[in-house]
Amino acid sequence: MTAPRRPPLGRLGGREVEMAGHVPPGGPDEGPTGRPAFRATLVRWPGAGGWVFAPVPDAHAPGAAGPFGRVPVTATVDGRTWSTSVWRDRAAGWLLAVPARIRAGKDDGDVVTVAVEVDHTRL
Repeated sequence: MTAPRRPPLGRLGGREVEMAGHVPPGGPDEGPTGRPAFRATLVRWPGAGGWVFAPVPDAHAPGAAGPFGRVPVTATVDGRTWSTSVWRDRAAGWLLAVPARIRAGKDDGDVVTVAVEVDHTRL
């Protein structure tokens, strides 16, 4: 019997973090236009006022980074949708900053369901 595959590790804020895993499409695990969602473990960037990010796996990320490594998206986290951007970090890969008003009490180490869709009207 083979051991279950773990998500690949990335580096975020100087520490190794598990990258996101895929959630099968259907039901509540789809984004606002039906794009498949994934589960991500929230990671707080170290330091005072550190942001909280959801790592975005390559399978769910934009095809290329825009200016300053950012791409505008419509993001959904645990059923809450807003307009934002994802960024490409050289060490950690694609990152979605998740503000406190969206996290609803969740923080570093908590698992959320995420969907991101490129917002072509803001490119």
